[in-house]
Amino acid sequence: MSRLGPVITLAAGAVLAVGLGVASVTATPAANDEAANTAAGAPSAGETTAAPSRPSKTKGEADATPSPQRTEPKKIAKADYGGYVKGNGGLIAISIRDGKAVAYFCDGKAEAWFKGSESDGELQLTGLGSAKVTAELGGGRARGSVALGGRKWTFVAPTVVKPSGLYRATALVRGAKLRAGWIVLKNPGGGYTQVGAAFEGDTQVPIPRLRGDQPTAPVTVGDTTIQPEDVDGFIEEMQ
Repeated sequence: MSRLGPVITLAAGAVLAVGLGVASVTATPAANDEAANTAAGAPSAGETTAAPSRPSKTKGEADATPSPQRTEPKKIAKADYGGYVKGNGGLIAISIRDGKAVAYFCDGKAEAWFKGSESDGELQLTGLGSAKVTAELGGGRARGSVALGGRKWTFVAPTVVKPSGLYRATALVRGAKLRAGWIVLKNPGGGYTQVGAAFEGDTQVPIPRLRGDQPTAPVTVGDTTIQPEDVDGFIEEMQ
């Protein structure tokens, strides 16, 4: 019995030593990992990492966000329109050059000139008093209305090419200004439709008919020979 005591004691010691060895082996990788993380600058357990802060703008620093660009309105470089005025029987002609616009309405009795501008397909023209022409341009047509003498009519005027279009002539006769205006439209079946009016001072006088194929040829009003010109010759003068 006395010999068994030391053996049991030694066995117990061996078991304890083995257990301590296992614990030491198990703990070593964790300790090594923590040491590696510390060396690499990683936060240890229980520490938090603050997000990097953005540098604040210095006083007077401009905002980098670009401002929206303004779109310039589009203007028609060149266009001519002519057509009938509904409910009136007269004609209207409109010409545009680089956004500047003129128009002429005539039914053989009443007549009126208009001037203004075109922008983004919108036409706004004014004449004497409350006379006005407004129109929308598109699809090869001008659609709008003409207001004159307290009355208002609508029109649809397709695009036209010379010799169709707008013509004017001026002269000085016996101290009075002679002025005449014409609208010439080529008929689909041939020939030309035209209307116009002439005034010597404030008095309306008979107006000659233009040559359809050569509307700028000289004509005679009374005993005065005048030279009609197309819109390119007077649109700037009217602005």
